[in-house]
Amino acid sequence: MTAPLRPSPAVCPACVATPAPRAGEGNAQAKLMLSVPGVHCGACITKVERALEQVEGVREARVNLTLKRAMVDAEDYVSQAALIKQLESVGYEAFELDSAELTGAQSDAEGRALLMRLAVAGFAAMNVMLLSVAVWSGATDATRDMFHWISAVITLPAIVFCGQPFYKHAWQALRHGQLNMDVPIVLAIVLAAGTSVYETAHSGAHAYFDAALALIFFLLAGRYLDHRTRAMAKSAAQELTALEVPRAVKVVGDVETVVPTSELQIGDFIRVRAGARIPIDGVIHDGTSELDSALLTGETKPIFATQGQQVSAGQINLTGPLIIRATAVGRDTTLHQLADLVAVAESGRSRYTSLADKAAKLYAPGVHILSALSFMGWFIYSGDLRVSLNIAAAVLIITCPCALGLAVPAVTTAASARLFKSGMLIKSSTAMERLSQVDTVVFDKTGTLTTGAPRLMNAPQIAPDAMAVAKALSAASMHPLARTIYAQDVAPATVRDIREVAGYGVQGTYLGQTVRMGRAEWVGAPPSDLTATHLVIGDGAPVSFKFTDDLRQGAREAIDGLRDLGKDVLLMSGDTIGAVEALAKELGITHYVAQALPADKMARIQDLQSKGHSVLMVGDGLNDTAALRAADVSISPASALDAARTASDVVLLGGDLSPLVQAVATAREATLRIKQNFRVATWYNVLAVPLAVAGLATPLIAALAMSTSSITVSLNALRLTR
Repeated sequence: MTAPLRPSPAVCPACVATPAPRAGEGNAQAKLMLSVPGVHCGACITKVERALEQVEGVREARVNLTLKRAMVDAEDYVSQAALIKQLESVGYEAFELDSAELTGAQSDAEGRALLMRLAVAGFAAMNVMLLSVAVWSGATDATRDMFHWISAVITLPAIVFCGQPFYKHAWQALRHGQLNMDVPIVLAIVLAAGTSVYETAHSGAHAYFDAALALIFFLLAGRYLDHRTRAMAKSAAQELTALEVPRAVKVVGDVETVVPTSELQIGDFIRVRAGARIPIDGVIHDGTSELDSALLTGETKPIFATQGQQVSAGQINLTGPLIIRATAVGRDTTLHQLADLVAVAESGRSRYTSLADKAAKLYAPGVHILSALSFMGWFIYSGDLRVSLNIAAAVLIITCPCALGLAVPAVTTAASARLFKSGMLIKSSTAMERLSQVDTVVFDKTGTLTTGAPRLMNAPQIAPDAMAVAKALSAASMHPLARTIYAQDVAPATVRDIREVAGYGVQGTYLGQTVRMGRAEWVGAPPSDLTATHLVIGDGAPVSFKFTDDLRQGAREAIDGLRDLGKDVLLMSGDTIGAVEALAKELGITHYVAQALPADKMARIQDLQSKGHSVLMVGDGLNDTAALRAADVSISPASALDAARTASDVVLLGGDLSPLVQAVATAREATLRIKQNFRVATWYNVLAVPLAVAGLATPLIAALAMSTSSITVSLNALRLTR
């Protein structure tokens, strides 16, 4: 019988699906979530949507292209395994995600609250400014007092509502006996509002309602920009935990039961079908197969697995069903230990102190001392408590850090916009600062410097009939090498009785002869140092199909460009010594490490850091997540697994690595702009503070000074977009 044709693998990666609701279905629904790392374009979304629509019981599936994730609403009898199998049939690899682990991670209540407060502050400030113009234009006596009271009615509720983020953070700092940037901000707001109400009640000439609102508006703008950047950097450890298989098939005697993975115990037997991910650490009790460990170790060659062999959670069972006896479950598995490694690395990264935080440590106490000295000096000089408080409030208002609050987020936003046009997404607010300090760049191999997909090297040297037989045999296997052979542009031969021999290969009958394709020892071929599979037709000589992993576009340009910028380049991979050495030689990389486990990569980066190096890590797999978090700054391609992209500060949206050089150059320029903005803020204070201390800082002068400094800082940041 002719082997059935299998749908060809997807030409390009993309995200997940959205099938239409089906009529007449029951009300019992399940929320299923899948990670689909091989997706990146709209055409792929359409293809996956149509595939999922064909699964019986699916109501709706929503696509998140950024997260490369499918959220599926289905009848309660629909399994994730069925959805994964359907996606695999159209060429998309998929993984189960535990939606409970990710519940609540998608909402951004804080961002919405900041945006709402920013809008209210802006609206209130515009109205109060209009009233202030009348006062500045010469309104006096009852008219001036009326405008001041109307301003007070608008301002007081607005500052109570809009200033809550500053009040909260200032109180947290004061409770612990510390000062931060929010303490002088809150003091300035309270004094400005308090003295303005007092002046209005006593028919005073000056009120700072407009200054208080403008202050809150500018600072909320900076706070919101900063939040938008930070909100994109979620916990990589949470993503790793969600990748753990939520259910497993437990075997007791001849009875198989689907149970939550959390209920498994050491000694339980579980069945893992071909194409599924292993949920626990264990020993193979029965069965033979090949295992894909690329996500855990980076090794590209599938590993032969048979009875008695150790397996790890996170490996993918490729060719045959396995019965595994559990030796480690839950938090003790290899995958969960990797998540713990990432959590440790995350805590180390959090100790980085940004330029803005360093400035705040000097700025906050300086402003308080200056305001207190102004109050005491004027009170000693004039003996007038009202005048002294007004001048102290003016000092706080005019020195309040609008420019400092915008200095970093304005530059980060401008730099992010510039790099986004080049195909890079900046996720962390301090990524630019840390990237500018890098002197060593560490690259992963598989999926990062290379495409991660095998390519048939010697196709022109293979006879047409051998290629046709190989294509027919490959239709019966989901092995990565078989998929590559099946994608060859030849007509398959008529091969009958095709069956897969788990762990070894595929065999069948062609023109009355037995044909086999698979491992070298199985077909009688000599072993090869290269990634290869072998075909034998009858008693003929074995034919070797040799594969290579192509360089990712721009890899050579990226490495050469980084060297030109004075960076040291290191290749660190879990792949075999031969494969790593060959790639290092091809790219001219003199320092490389092979067969590195996730903990080894993290330890090597920490060793470099202990010697004073600032490290950039570029990687894409589960085995890279701990190293990505441990590095001073990290970058992942968009094709990386969710956990790796989450662990990174920067994501390459395209397949080209050459923008890495521009990212480093832009980071240098961005850090220069941040320092320039700090100098602008410093000179602003040098010029404005004497006016405030001398009692010359009227509300008009304060409003003009704050606006001028904030606009100057923003314009300087916008130079980065050119």
